Amino acid sequence: MSLKVISLFSGAGGMDIGFKEAGFEPVLFVEQDPSCCKTLRKNLPKTPIIEGDISKITGKQILEAANLKPLEAGVVFGGPPCQSFSLAGKRMGLNDPRGRLLAEFFRVVREVLPFAFVMENVKGMLNWSEGKAVEAILNEASEPISYKGKLYKYSCQYRVLNAVDFGAAQFRERVFFIGLRNGAAFKFPEPEYFEVNNQQELFQSQKKWRTVRHAIGDLPEADEPSETAKNISKTIRGRIKKHGY
Repeated sequence: MSLKVISLFSGAGGMDIGFKEAGFEPVLFVEQDPSCCKTLRKNLPKTPIIEGDISKITGKQILEAANLKPLEAGVVFGGPPCQSFSLAGKRMGLNDPRGRLLAEFFRVVREVLPFAFVMENVKGMLNWSEGKAVEAILNEASEPISYKGKLYKYSCQYRVLNAVDFGAAQFRERVFFIGLRNGAAFKFPEPEYFEVNNQQELFQSQKKWRTVRHAIGDLPEADEPSETAKNISKTIRGRIKKHGY
């Protein structure tokens, strides 16, 4: 029997498709962007959607829409808006209303009490304001929760994972915070793909990084980048120098 999972900040459903392909059963999306909701209905039409602002949606409403009770969900997962921590933004972090949606994620976790939670965000979150965002997340995650006379307390570990190390043809570093209701420590997966110049250097169980050509080499030529993309690209070198990555 597959674990039932609830998706917050679902967007167009990238994480949801990943969880589904890994054998989980998505039972609810929570997303306020109408275009994203339209995409979700197209790709995963059998899964209900709460279309609205998560700060105005209670855990009770989420459980009712998912046809679950507290403690029954396998995983609550999602990626709260990352613009306030991203190197491509102003990095207002927790001073930005979008950044404070981190607290809404953990509010839902406390009200739903899933077996586990998974939250992902940009790597830039780690060094925002000398680690205050990470400190806030760990504090939120470790708050004891009382339900029907019993106390629950999530363990929480985090690690930066790079998509290229797991078979994607893209350098995409994201920090993942994972908590377990039983207090156990989560064991993060180890890289499966590696950077090597000589195929003979690979161990038998290892694979070489996939390239963009592997992924989209058969597509037609791309359009010229937008002016916005060009302008942002000019700031990346300075941001790397300033922030260390």
